Amino acid sequence: MEPITLSWIGIVVLVALIMLRMPVAVALGLVGYVGYGLVEGFHRASLTAGAAPIELAQAYSFSVVPLFTLMGAVAASAGLSSDLFRASNALLRGTRGSLAIASIFASALFGAVCGSSVATALTMSKVSIPQMLAAGYRPSLAAGSVAAGGTLGILIPPSLILMIYAIIAQQSVAELFMAALVPGLVLTVLYCAVALLLVRRTSEGEADAAPAPAPREPVLPALARIWHVVLLFVVTLGGIYAGWFTPTEAAAVGALGAIILGIALRRMGLRDLALSFTETVRLVSSIIFIVMASTMFSYFIVQTGVADAISSAMLSAGIGATGVILLLCAVYILMGCFLEGVAMILITVPITLPLILSFGFDPVWFGVMLVILIEIGLITPPMGMNLFVIRAVSPGITIAQMYRGAFPFLAAPLVLIAMLILWPELALWLPSQLH
Repeated sequence: MEPITLSWIGIVVLVALIMLRMPVAVALGLVGYVGYGLVEGFHRASLTAGAAPIELAQAYSFSVVPLFTLMGAVAASAGLSSDLFRASNALLRGTRGSLAIASIFASALFGAVCGSSVATALTMSKVSIPQMLAAGYRPSLAAGSVAAGGTLGILIPPSLILMIYAIIAQQSVAELFMAALVPGLVLTVLYCAVALLLVRRTSEGEADAAPAPAPREPVLPALARIWHVVLLFVVTLGGIYAGWFTPTEAAAVGALGAIILGIALRRMGLRDLALSFTETVRLVSSIIFIVMASTMFSYFIVQTGVADAISSAMLSAGIGATGVILLLCAVYILMGCFLEGVAMILITVPITLPLILSFGFDPVWFGVMLVILIEIGLITPPMGMNLFVIRAVSPGITIAQMYRGAFPFLAAPLVLIAMLILWPELALWLPSQLH
């Protein structure tokens, strides 16, 4: 059997296994090992599989993952989301629709110390949805604003998805974080614009159901309540941008700082700290197995030469660089309806990264694009992980209401994708300041 044919069979089998709920690490490792064995021999495949853990252990870039994960776990345990939501709402001074916008702003701020979309959606839904429903917001708007805001957790650095992409694509974590910051801020503004339009439409068309202005709270006391979040952000990410720390050093400082602040402010006890460590070990362990299995799958894909074949076919067909990106966007949006974000990266990057490099695109820019495309999958049916998380916290809101509420917010990442295609400097200007 031709290696390229074998690669396509392997990809189809891999997607089928994941959709049948086989663990991603098991599916990747199994397909990668068998495929590599059929191409290069099973003795060589066994040697490669045995070397994968050693390569990962020697990868200095991976050390950033457990440290930033711990910082996010401690931040969630310390209840920072409530302070962020109240501060955001106070800053908006009780204007109509302020609660929906505050939930988006607070999600962006929480993402700056968390790095996980699901964790951001989970914590913010507990804090903001009950207040929005009590203020007269439609359940669909309440759920949609929190689901959309939750996606910012994987774009606003530090981002777990970006760290995984950096390992797989062998890119700089610092450059990826810098590249994602401006698009993350732009997407926050776009989400807020969508929320304002939805609130205005509700106010004009359904006056009796229009959300009432949220009660006012003094601005300065509310802002003073989030000094610890600002401090963590400035010290960790500001330290990276200023060149004070490497990403790993910044992650270590941030994790230690989050622990000290949580204990000093009496937001968490030893039991909460132990649970944060347990959650970190659980999550990082799963990532380790996934990355090792992905390494095996990547070797299999490289040996088959499928990426080069796809690139040659597109060049022969006369598809330009913009056409390639638009095609990839369509494929990723479709995949996001059925696959989880990490799985999408691990399955596709070994194929798509050589392809976009052959057309002259920047791998850091592509990493940011990839995260935005994954964000779309987080709020689209039938997968929509953020929506299912919110459903678990707010069982009174139906799935249909959540889908209806999240759908208008899809316009924001689509606009951002168009902006990045037209102006790649939106992502690449800040990293260029490193050089």
